[in-house]
Amino acid sequence: MERQLLTLLLILLLSGCQTPEQFSFIKEVPESGSIEQISLEEPMQTVEEIIDYENIWDAFIDKSTFSDYQIDALTLNYMNKHLDNPELFTNYLDNSYFFIFYIMQELEKKGLPIEFALLPFIESSYDPFSISSSGAVGLWQIMPPTANLLGLQKDWWIEERHDPFKSSLAAINYIDYLYQRFDNNLYFVLIAYNAGPTFTQKAINQIGRRNAEKNYKQLRLPSQTQNYVPKFLALLELIKNFEKYGVELPNIPYTPVIDRVSFEQQVEIINFSDFIGEKPELIYLLNAGYTKWATSPKKPSMFYIPIEKKQIVIEKGNEFAVSKNINWISHEVSTGDNLWDLAKKYETKIQIIRDVNQLERDLLSIDQILLIPVGNPKNIIIPFDSHVVSEGDTLWSLSNKYNVTPKQIMLMNDIKNPNEIRIGAKLNIGNKNIYRNIESKKRTILYSVKQGDNLYKISQLFNVSVESIKRNNSGITLLKPGQIIKITILAF
Repeated sequence: MERQLLTLLLILLLSGCQTPEQFSFIKEVPESGSIEQISLEEPMQTVEEIIDYENIWDAFIDKSTFSDYQIDALTLNYMNKHLDNPELFTNYLDNSYFFIFYIMQELEKKGLPIEFALLPFIESSYDPFSISSSGAVGLWQIMPPTANLLGLQKDWWIEERHDPFKSSLAAINYIDYLYQRFDNNLYFVLIAYNAGPTFTQKAINQIGRRNAEKNYKQLRLPSQTQNYVPKFLALLELIKNFEKYGVELPNIPYTPVIDRVSFEQQVEIINFSDFIGEKPELIYLLNAGYTKWATSPKKPSMFYIPIEKKQIVIEKGNEFAVSKNINWISHEVSTGDNLWDLAKKYETKIQIIRDVNQLERDLLSIDQILLIPVGNPKNIIIPFDSHVVSEGDTLWSLSNKYNVTPKQIMLMNDIKNPNEIRIGAKLNIGNKNIYRNIESKKRTILYSVKQGDNLYKISQLFNVSVESIKRNNSGITLLKPGQIIKITILAF
């Protein structure tokens, strides 16, 4: 396969996917497309081509060629952790439902071992919303410098490290580079993915290539990396020999379960989910690269959807495309803009623009993005607002000010006692007409506890309540460095 060689700068990263010095980047998922021609980057395999396999695991086991490994004490320990809660392990594997077939396809296209499809389990539990304490993001836990070098984009509207499909293409291309650099040695590739290729090469050179190939455990590695291969082998062993260990593998078909559609204009994600009759939570999951309430106004709107919803878009997509599918527009401030002219231009009120964008002053900055409602200002729906509690504020006074009920404010901010709102606290406020949408725009991320962390410190870091953290983690009170906890944040 022809490749365009790109020389990249050496960047040392603390954790997550590390950066190669040289890398062959092949291609990205195209941005454009049409309603009539719905596809991923290339046509998916037909059912006839993959009919031999009843599910994804049959295919994985059959295509797996890596067998020269031993179950040491550390690997066994990780296996037992999974086996201690079989139901949890099954759910853990089921997290890959919408993504693993696509990833296996891309690995096969490059002639890479199918076993690399297990890496997102270790990196993120196959959660595209996952964020580490060091800033690694997405299924493959890619760091910002690495993302730049791999061609993954980020702006006010998107973060392609979260995009499960674009990030997978980038990660697989990187793995392909590592696989060639380390002469098809799977152990070295795993180590390099976690610790970086330069570090791995130095560790190999210290003990000699031959010795390292005989026993990779001799390499001097960080503790995180020392655990990486055993975690991988534990998963591989449990899946390949699931009957032996009494593991129930989730039913994931070995066939495409998602497809792609695109529209030329900006689309509000909630409206799109309503149009195809799908839960917003799933649309946000499949399209995790979108970080706001809508797609970018400057690019075609591309959505991954359950494949069974494709026919709806084919039949009614054009109708949706010409309909009023967004209640807001984004305005990029340019020279000469002011609130008075913008309110007049968009037939709205200055105060509405102030409130929606939480402006503390009327002076605007060049390139600043403003959200401006479309339609009758009397009926506007504010997607998100916040309020800093001052002296004299009560839930009742705030409910009157923002046109929400006290109960809704309590629910949005995990307030148990209506009399306990602290001066200086930042409260989430949502218009009552879209409160249901606020709930659907929440994301659950994974956070690795650091030395010195406590519940209050973490709550302040992510602007959530301590009670919310406790509720997501079964009433947790004590924290340990390295512990993984769940945190629910708003996806705005």
